[in-house]
Amino acid sequence: MQHFIKYLLSISLLAMSALACAQKNDVIIQTEQMQQALARGAIIWDVRDEKSYLEGHIPGAINIGDVGNVLRDPNKEDYIATDKIQAIFNGAGLNVNRDIVVYGSRGNPYVYFGLYTINYFGGKQVQIYHDGMDAWKSAGLPIQKERATLPAVTVALVPQPQLVVSNEEMLKIVQFKSAQIIDARTPDEFSGKDVRAIRGGHIPNAINIPYESNWQDPATAIKLGKKQVSDNSGMTLKSQEDLKKLYSSLNPNQDTVVYCQSGVRAAETATVLKNLGFKKVKVYDSSWLGWGNNLKAQVADETFLNVGALNARMAGMQNKINQLEEALKAKNN
Repeated sequence: MQHFIKYLLSISLLAMSALACAQKNDVIIQTEQMQQALARGAIIWDVRDEKSYLEGHIPGAINIGDVGNVLRDPNKEDYIATDKIQAIFNGAGLNVNRDIVVYGSRGNPYVYFGLYTINYFGGKQVQIYHDGMDAWKSAGLPIQKERATLPAVTVALVPQPQLVVSNEEMLKIVQFKSAQIIDARTPDEFSGKDVRAIRGGHIPNAINIPYESNWQDPATAIKLGKKQVSDNSGMTLKSQEDLKKLYSSLNPNQDTVVYCQSGVRAAETATVLKNLGFKKVKVYDSSWLGWGNNLKAQVADETFLNVGALNARMAGMQNKINQLEEALKAKNN
């Protein structure tokens, strides 16, 4: 009997150890795992803007500002120079070789862009806390308002181009149909109705699965704008079972490329796919900005940006602004 009890105890310990290991190896984590990350001394990176960060963040989390603005060129929407990113990371103590957890607000794709950035510059131990500050607050956990800092480090950032797909590689993939392609943009962008480059439309043979489809309620952002819901809980990820159904038409063993407008939304879908067990997933880094602006690239449902109409609309808006400003001045005088 004693031997049997010892056997049961050993099995339980093994199971607990395996569970802890699995939790640590999950790319997308929950609140309990976030607490475990804090306990083991992981670097916690809050990718929100500074104002939101100082209004309250997870204790010990560091912040370099809104990651989408700080690390990207505002016009090209590509990374700024690597040496500049390296200086920012090193100054903040953001060591890409350490255990890192990235978070922001629930449903913010720039959290996944943060993870993508760490991986692209050589990091291999990075996780995502998808529900972020919203879940942390809902759980009644401690919040810090003072800025947290880490000692500066000296770490060289080494880009890993093999993790992404370049413009040249994408042209070959489309030509030889060597990968399954997911367009993570909106249906209007996919169809060419919403034009955000020289041309609208989509890459031939791509299937449209908007990144919001990963959420329990894909319409949450729209509902929030219309004040039809009071919080963003609908942006929580679907269950693993429902996510598998969402991507059931795809082969998890086949090369898979995800793109959007500039790679941010695609980073979320790519991470979700990897978490589901897809083995060969890459982000087309330049995404639609790279494809739609390349007139040599084939486009399905092709439309063109009407620059004249756009300029006329902007001029009309400016006139209205000028009229409102004049009316405001007259009222104040």
